Amino acid sequence: MAETAYCVKCKAKKTMDKAKKVTMKNGRPAMKGVCAACGCGMYKILPVK
Repeated sequence: MAETAYCVKCKAKKTMDKAKKVTMKNGRPAMKGVCAACGCGMYKILPVK
Protein backbone atom coordinates (compact mmCIF):
# COMPACT_ATOMS: atom_id res chain seq x y z
CA MET A 1 0.00 0.00 0.00
CA ALA A 2 1.46 3.37 -1.03
CA GLU A 3 1.14 5.88 1.80
CA THR A 4 0.20 9.43 0.79
CA ALA A 5 0.85 12.66 2.66
CA TYR A 6 0.93 16.40 2.00
CA CYS A 7 4.25 17.70 0.65
CA VAL A 8 4.89 21.32 1.66
CA LYS A 9 7.39 21.84 -1.16
CA CYS A 10 5.09 20.51 -3.93
CA LYS A 11 1.98 21.95 -2.17
CA ALA A 12 -0.02 18.80 -2.99
CA LYS A 13 -0.72 15.27 -1.74
CA LYS A 14 2.04 12.96 -2.99
CA THR A 15 3.07 9.35 -2.43
CA MET A 16 5.66 8.70 0.24
CA ASP A 17 8.83 6.72 -0.50
CA LYS A 18 10.84 4.93 2.22
CA ALA A 19 7.83 5.20 4.52
CA LYS A 20 8.27 3.77 8.00
CA LYS A 21 5.99 3.84 11.01
CA VAL A 22 7.36 5.77 13.99
CA THR A 23 6.05 6.77 17.41
CA MET A 24 6.20 10.40 18.52
CA LYS A 25 7.33 11.44 22.02
CA ASN A 26 3.72 11.68 23.21
CA GLY A 27 2.99 8.10 22.06
CA ARG A 28 0.99 8.92 18.92
CA PRO A 29 1.77 6.89 15.81
CA ALA A 30 3.12 8.65 12.71
CA MET A 31 4.53 7.84 9.25
CA LYS A 32 7.88 9.26 8.16
CA GLY A 33 9.31 9.21 4.64
CA VAL A 34 10.36 11.25 1.59
CA CYS A 35 8.32 12.71 -1.27
CA ALA A 36 8.46 10.58 -4.42
CA ALA A 37 8.44 13.69 -6.64
CA CYS A 38 10.94 16.10 -5.03
CA GLY A 39 12.72 14.11 -2.28
CA CYS A 40 11.63 16.47 0.51
CA GLY A 41 11.02 14.96 3.96
CA MET A 42 7.39 14.12 4.77
CA TYR A 43 5.63 13.40 8.06
CA LYS A 44 2.05 12.21 8.55
CA ILE A 45 0.35 11.88 11.93
CA LEU A 46 -1.77 8.71 12.08
CA PRO A 47 -4.96 8.13 14.08
CA VAL A 48 -4.74 6.60 17.55
CA LYS A 49 -6.20 3.09 17.62
